[in-house]
Amino acid sequence: MSAPILPLLEEKRPMRRLLFLSSLCAMASGGIACSTTPNEPSTVKEPTLTSRAILPANLYQPGQPSGSLVTPDNGVTVPFAGQPIPGFSGILDAGGGEFWAMPDNGFGTKNNSGDFLLRIYRIRPDFRTERGGSGTIEVLGFVQLSDPEGKIPFTLSRQDRLLTGADFDLESVRRTAAGDFWFGEEFGPFLLHTDSTGKVLEAPIPLPNVQSPQNPFLPREDAWTLRASRGFEGMALSTDGKWLYPVLEGALRDDSDPRRRIVNQFDLTAGKYTDQKWNYRVDAEFPDAVIGDFTTLDDHRFLAIERDDDQGEQARQKKIYLVDMRRVDADGYLEKQLVVDLLRIRDPRGISLPARSGEFGVGDPFSFPLQSVESLEVLDSERLLIANDNNYPGSDGRWLTRDRPDDTELIIVRVPPLRP
Repeated sequence: MSAPILPLLEEKRPMRRLLFLSSLCAMASGGIACSTTPNEPSTVKEPTLTSRAILPANLYQPGQPSGSLVTPDNGVTVPFAGQPIPGFSGILDAGGGEFWAMPDNGFGTKNNSGDFLLRIYRIRPDFRTERGGSGTIEVLGFVQLSDPEGKIPFTLSRQDRLLTGADFDLESVRRTAAGDFWFGEEFGPFLLHTDSTGKVLEAPIPLPNVQSPQNPFLPREDAWTLRASRGFEGMALSTDGKWLYPVLEGALRDDSDPRRRIVNQFDLTAGKYTDQKWNYRVDAEFPDAVIGDFTTLDDHRFLAIERDDDQGEQARQKKIYLVDMRRVDADGYLEKQLVVDLLRIRDPRGISLPARSGEFGVGDPFSFPLQSVESLEVLDSERLLIANDNNYPGSDGRWLTRDRPDDTELIIVRVPPLRP
């Protein structure tokens, strides 16, 4: 059985990012335009909101009813009429104002997500900017992940071998020049490889000597080496397309430093991990902070989302840091440079206004106080696209009343130039 796929336009883009040629990134038809020309000096002095678009939480997609085992929350009853989009854990620029956007395993656990189908959605935001725009997001179609050839060596949740949230917890996605998708996931943690139609091409690839409590090959119940939900949340792809950099979201069980987050290197040509690793350390004030995403900026520099698990008025740590893989401190950890505090973003043009009833964190300054900030894409040397996983229907950090589910939000933040 082949993987179902809705018809989508195939983009043709070079693998290497041309981040600093802003004349190449204009996408006016999608509501995105470059902020400067190559010879125009930047005027931005601090991170500033330039664009925002919202996908309603309760906008269900085609497919079977789902959520039968989900605990009702925030006024949402179960089961759901179709397939919800529970936010995005990964997002990729598809060109022409469109994006690939990937939800995670659905409803948070293996046990309650067997009726959630693993997909990558193709979306087109019509961003609200100072020049206008509706601030809405159109869902154009999706790719359904499946294993028709039986590459996965453990029992799947469905006989038709469509993949669900009971099989994998996908948290990051990258796309190669050939159009293949690579996913970082948390139950293993594994790397999962599919073609452009979502068909699994090989057995899931484990990280040597690392297993979560949900790993299907765990020899004993207490043999795990990594806490649940601390696998590959972020994963970067090198500019030359040769390497993946999956990052463990949390510390290993036996690590003497609970603030350490390990960056691994996977050789796409050889199909195996290298011996090269880097150590990333979360801020001392938030030792339980997790890495929400890890994204390539250029040949040596990467951006990381570092976040706490709080939301709304309780949120304290939602930041984006820049690291250079060539620079480590005296203790052997990557040096970090703060790029954006997502809880304090200027909005002098009122992009986030008018506020919806009960909405928290809009206006100037604008805040992105959502529980799971997990998607980051670099649009050019000054513009970052950020999106949230809304843990449908559980997260409600945008609402003062805390009685309705968070929507999925996409924002573009303009930052001082990230040039070398």
